[in-house]
Amino acid sequence: MMMETSTFRIQRHLEQLAEFTSTPGQGTTRMSYSEQDKQARAYLKEQMHLLGLQVREDAIGNLYGRLEGTESGLPAVMIGSHFDSVPHGGAFDGPAGIVAGLDVVARIREQQLQPRYPLEVIALVEEEGTSFGRGLMASSVITGLIGRQELHQLTDRQGISAAQRMADAGFNADKAAEAVLVPSTVKAFLELHIEQGPVLEQANEDVGIVDIIVGIAQLEVKLTGKAGHAGTTPMHMRADALVCASHIISQIANIAITVGESTVATVGRLNVLPNGANVIPSEVTFSVDIRSRNETALRQAIAQIIALVEQESTKRNIQSDVIQPLYVSPTKLAPEIHQLMVNHAQKQGLRYRTMVSGAGHDTMIFAGITATGLIFVPSRNGLSHHPDEWTDYEQIARGVDVMFETVRSLTEC
Repeated sequence: MMMETSTFRIQRHLEQLAEFTSTPGQGTTRMSYSEQDKQARAYLKEQMHLLGLQVREDAIGNLYGRLEGTESGLPAVMIGSHFDSVPHGGAFDGPAGIVAGLDVVARIREQQLQPRYPLEVIALVEEEGTSFGRGLMASSVITGLIGRQELHQLTDRQGISAAQRMADAGFNADKAAEAVLVPSTVKAFLELHIEQGPVLEQANEDVGIVDIIVGIAQLEVKLTGKAGHAGTTPMHMRADALVCASHIISQIANIAITVGESTVATVGRLNVLPNGANVIPSEVTFSVDIRSRNETALRQAIAQIIALVEQESTKRNIQSDVIQPLYVSPTKLAPEIHQLMVNHAQKQGLRYRTMVSGAGHDTMIFAGITATGLIFVPSRNGLSHHPDEWTDYEQIARGVDVMFETVRSLTEC
């Protein structure tokens, strides 16, 4: 029987995982704890077992496959990413990193290597934040940043808590503390991810090796006015929450530009109540996503947006409330792992560059407890969070080439 190539393995895994979507033909939609999550989870478990890994799930549903090292008591090198998606997203965002981990193990098996340090492949839930409005949720639980209380407070659009969704899927948020990793048991966390931008493709480069991940803040703004008849309420007597929101939102982009440091701000979700064509809006909620490589600029943008909300709502007799469900500082990844990846890319003759990541990744959360490394592979036309998201399987395999050699160095095999 002919041995599978790395590229073929990667393609097989990604095509199979892409089948687990609630929107066939319209991109990947796989919410955490959904039926599609269950299907993807079963497939990943099966593949881990076939590689001879010890498989376990933690209290909130993260999936681990462990290859023991030859020396007991040593900390593990972890490779992983997430397997949830945005609605109508792509097949590569997240799963490419999990498949990279599976392929590294397959190569170790093929070459009959014996790692001194244990190696774990981890498939993470709820990175996107689509379900409960809290990005990087699973890695934040694993690293102890959030716990049981937050999981009961976070809710989806149906008003059902993350804790209840977990319970429905057979997990237990009340035991979230048991999912927290002890830092001394983790030697490193490594992630391969699609770039989600155009830089590598336009430069005709094979891999990006990330040294900094931007800081990210998420705000949830709620404006409360008063509903009324659209035809009989004079303009000067209105408390229109949507008019207020419009004045705020139209100024947010300028705040990002003014603070500089390549800061960006996005209003990506907006809900209006009662949402009737002939009713004055009584309530508007919207999200603000703010990112910057510079922490001072990030904090300035947050403060100015909050001040803007207060100013505009006071002017229009609107009640305002702003909460900040997520704040992550700009994260510098481990220089020694970055250099290791650079060395291996050079040895293999790959075209590479050092990059700043404008997207948040689980790597930035793991950086709070261990050394981390992040490899990017090119995204066709820079497209992501879209059904047409695409990265050539050969390009992923080149990224895995660097990952494999990095793992060999770190696990000493």
